[in-house]
Amino acid sequence: MKEILVGHADDKVGLTGCTVVICPDEGAVAGVDVRGAAPGTRETDLLNPVMMVEKVHAILLSGGSAYGLAAADGVMSYLEEKGIGFDVGPTYVPIVPSAVIFDLTIGDHKVRPDREMGYLACMNAEEWNSESLHEGCIGAGMGATVGKIKGIEWATKSGLGIAHLNLGELCVSALVVVNALGDVYDPKTGKVIAGVRDESGFGDTTEILRANHEKVMQFTNTTIGVVMTNAALDKAGATKLAQVSHQGLVRTIRPIHTQFDGDTLFALSYGQVKADPILLGMLAADAVSQAVIRAVETSVGKGGVPAMCDIK
Repeated sequence: MKEILVGHADDKVGLTGCTVVICPDEGAVAGVDVRGAAPGTRETDLLNPVMMVEKVHAILLSGGSAYGLAAADGVMSYLEEKGIGFDVGPTYVPIVPSAVIFDLTIGDHKVRPDREMGYLACMNAEEWNSESLHEGCIGAGMGATVGKIKGIEWATKSGLGIAHLNLGELCVSALVVVNALGDVYDPKTGKVIAGVRDESGFGDTTEILRANHEKVMQFTNTTIGVVMTNAALDKAGATKLAQVSHQGLVRTIRPIHTQFDGDTLFALSYGQVKADPILLGMLAADAVSQAVIRAVETSVGKGGVPAMCDIK
């Protein structure tokens, strides 16, 4: 998928940032599925299959909670300058659906992704298949954490993960920013590899909820991402792909899709390869699952929050 570009910008002191996925030329067919009950999004209504717009020109993932949606303005400005978007006569109007995570409890809460950071992320964009693409504490993953049932002081640092899967001509990739209330499990072993901590290592968020359900730390979460494929899809097909991709989150994060998560996955179709929808969904769920694991495996401790690699 060499047409797809990915760019990051972040503040390493404020511990927040944003990531943009750019679809040059005529854009890409897109769908979205929002499962968490506390989402922060922009332009997602346009992705409903009954709406007029067929393609998007970029997807923005950002930190900063609702404030971070402002970074989409910078993405729009960049694309407008490049002549990317809907030609409306005097100018171009890019379609940039966006989703944010809550990262205001780590770093400096007064630093949020804004127009300038969104523009910079576009300037930093590289081809998706470039080996120089980075993971972990970068872009929208800069302030991501997991396991926040007892507050940020008992959480584990997380970040942004990427996974690619190929089957013949069919390509499916996932980019996920993991900022969950729950813990991250390795689906191969069933063991927690990142999440809420206690004095001896990792705890168990589900057990804490059962024992003390009235003291959940609210408004501190959300896992967001983009699934990309060269399979030929219409908007309904892209929407279904976004839906089944959430299975990758279900396999790796517990609990997931809570009242205090705004879990949102976008799907982009940028190709003409014919694919069985069941097989495509299986690959997408696998890619999301692998990207979640990569997000915690490639992260390092920041803001006083240790990463998986720091916890023995």
